[in-house]
Amino acid sequence: MDTKSLIITIATTLFQQKGYIGVGLNEILKECNISKGSLYHHFPNGKEELLIACLQSLKETITTDIVEIFGRYQNTKKATNAMIEKIIHNLETEGTLTGYTFSSIVSEMALLSDAVRNACAELYQEIENIYVNKLTADGYSKENARSIALLMTASIEGGMMLCLTQKTSEPLKIISKTIPNIFDDNVNVVNL
Repeated sequence: MDTKSLIITIATTLFQQKGYIGVGLNEILKECNISKGSLYHHFPNGKEELLIACLQSLKETITTDIVEIFGRYQNTKKATNAMIEKIIHNLETEGTLTGYTFSSIVSEMALLSDAVRNACAELYQEIENIYVNKLTADGYSKENARSIALLMTASIEGGMMLCLTQKTSEPLKIISKTIPNIFDDNVNVVNL
């Protein structure tokens, strides 16, 4: 792994575990075993530029995983359940959701930096677009697909945050039992 990729990988994990404010440059340097000059060589604008690179890396990792899962299943209902089950499994076996959620970073930084807020917004939009594409393939109108995708994104992200704060996978288990109800043919989705 090259130095830039190593920095991004380690910093992403640290930011997810401790938040942006909770991680200092010295900690990143120590964990990466690099000099300050090496970090600034790859990220001349410092920690915020590194955070944006971490968010872009997360976007690629998360969306690639979702696309792969959604490609294996016939419909959105089955794909969503499989995705949530994978997140629950990771939480229960690894004790963390590192690699799946970035909500802590959003809540900390989105109001402080437009660049970070935009990077976060792009990631959420990419996730929603994956859901919308699968839902429209299932026969939902674009309008209903967008409404359902927003509900899915908010529920799953919120569920992950609840799991982390409560130190249990129970919120995601409840969501995995509840979300399939929105895919029932008799449910009318309110357009937002």
